Amino acid sequence: MVHEALARGWSMRYGPGMAERFERHKQPWTTDEVQKLHTLARKGMALKAIAKALTRSEESVKVRAKADGLKIAKKY
Repeated sequence: MVHEALARGWSMRYGPGMAERFERHKQPWTTDEVQKLHTLARKGMALKAIAKALTRSEESVKVRAKADGLKIAKKY
């Protein structure tokens, strides 16, 4: 039963759809990802949308953007 739930994207701790969100936890940023982050931020895309496009957490995107001196739109 637990295996079936996990196979459907459930995480025992976080609920539906959250298991895949942490697969890339603490993975280094690739050059392509950084370029895409810069492009999407320049276009004024919101944090949530950028995170989804990069399959990264919002926190990860926020930290990387700050390190690169980027401003992320506040709109959702």
